[in-house]
Amino acid sequence: MDRKQRINKILEKKLIGFTFKVQDNSHLHVGHNNFNGLGETHIKIILQTNLQNINRVDIHRKINHFLESEFRNGLHSLEIQIKKF
Repeated sequence: MDRKQRINKILEKKLIGFTFKVQDNSHLHVGHNNFNGLGETHIKIILQTNLQNINRVDIHRKINHFLESEFRNGLHSLEIQIKKF
């Protein structure tokens, strides 16, 4: 199972009231510090919700907590975008 799939499984279990998309943006960083763009190290998560009272900082903290093991195992960058329906 690749990193995107693992992240998808984690978020499906933990994020209720959100739909989301997980993107691998590693290819956008080719050449930075001799990086080859492989390894799913740069991930973007796009969340959508119709919940009215959301705390964006709290959501970011929760997601970072949920993905601690991924950061320990090579995840370098995480971008989180939250949109309302």
